[in-house]
Amino acid sequence: MLNKKILLFAASMLLASCGNPSTPASSNTGKDSSNPSSVEPDESYTEDESVSYDESEQSQMSQDITYHGGSQTIKIVFHVDARTTEGQAYKRRIDMFNAAYSSVGLRAAPTFKARTAGGTDYELQLIAAQLDGTLADIITFDAPNCASYADADLLYDITDKLSESEKKDFLSLNTYQNRVYGLPIQESSAGFFYNKKIFADAGIDVSGITVDNPWTFAQFKEVCAKLAKTGKTPVDMRLDATNDETATYLLYSFIHAAGGQFLSEDGLTSTGYFNSDASKKGFQFLKDLVDANYTSYAIGATDFFTGKVGMYLSSGWTIPDLDNKYPEQFPNRDSWGLLPYPCDVKRASATGSWSYAITNNGTKDKTGVLELLKWMASSDSSTAVTNATGMIPCRKSCNPAYQAGSPELVLYEQLAKTGIERPITIGYPQFTTVFSNVIYKMRDSDVNTTVDNAAKELQRQLDRI
Repeated sequence: MLNKKILLFAASMLLASCGNPSTPASSNTGKDSSNPSSVEPDESYTEDESVSYDESEQSQMSQDITYHGGSQTIKIVFHVDARTTEGQAYKRRIDMFNAAYSSVGLRAAPTFKARTAGGTDYELQLIAAQLDGTLADIITFDAPNCASYADADLLYDITDKLSESEKKDFLSLNTYQNRVYGLPIQESSAGFFYNKKIFADAGIDVSGITVDNPWTFAQFKEVCAKLAKTGKTPVDMRLDATNDETATYLLYSFIHAAGGQFLSEDGLTSTGYFNSDASKKGFQFLKDLVDANYTSYAIGATDFFTGKVGMYLSSGWTIPDLDNKYPEQFPNRDSWGLLPYPCDVKRASATGSWSYAITNNGTKDKTGVLELLKWMASSDSSTAVTNATGMIPCRKSCNPAYQAGSPELVLYEQLAKTGIERPITIGYPQFTTVFSNVIYKMRDSDVNTTVDNAAKELQRQLDRI
């Protein structure tokens, strides 16, 4: 008999996806611009037996193998195109796992299902696989979905499969009701990438701006006013990125910075929280930037990278692009920098990234699955993946040696000092859809009405859960 929770969760995801706002044609929502958008996603995997490994990788592959569970193929699904730099990093770690465990008959079989614009397609595929009995042994999932996935019995409880030292080595764990259901692939923070030449032309000095001393909301508007006088668009706030998680991820912390919050502690009440005066103040800050023409919903995907925009709100995934893809505008790191989120009554910044989880797919013996999970969530894997993505390693033992003043250090310090996670709620799919709708709708309507209506709609959906 089909799991009732899975059916209810599938229904809630379908309802959430139906509520996604339309996105302008100029949307720049892609997190990984190396993902070829003009061709079909590459889901294939062919083991590369000719690949060469450096000394460190060879050492990892020669570790003592304690697995004695017999021959087994472990299926794992990744959420990216196999051709992206991130996809290639996962593939290399899989190749290494297969080489290291070949003597004991343990093999990983990956599938790459790119999470395309539209936001919930990947999640709906996971649910469909669970319903028809084809769900992979391990999946990657967006961390805020942990509560809803765990509550729907999609994820396997790994609390007792990890030692205390293993748990403490992670900067965060994916938990629900004090149980561990997932391990981060990497950590993240975000901030404002800026064009140093445009800032110099505007006479803007950022030497005193740090994670401990960011601009206030008022000062941020003053900076935008100076940038506007140069004839450039002051800032791309990514307001058009509402057809997936991008807008929610990059913008939710402004509401926290204004003193607001979205939900009650149990994650089931939105009225009085989502639409509190403090929460509305955070949304109003974003609206003010639009009304003053400091940002817009029609900024081109490459406008910042081609010198048309002064600042660009994004995460670590933009670092490799700036380092490698736009030499005419950004020939080196002396031509761009990264600034922390501005603050109002408190400092707050975005956190959270994708994670690995073992699934409740009916496989009773999880021994081999755990071997692959721990390999992919190891400090070596975290370092390899974040070297490709520009994100933050998820384990303390990675001990990244960031240079003083580097964008990586800004993100790392901001994560540790001001990071606030997105709401923990079994209704997260509903929350992120409603939040994105507020961002989309407030360009043509006032904040007060838009947020009040959103709080009521979210409460209606939470009550149905």
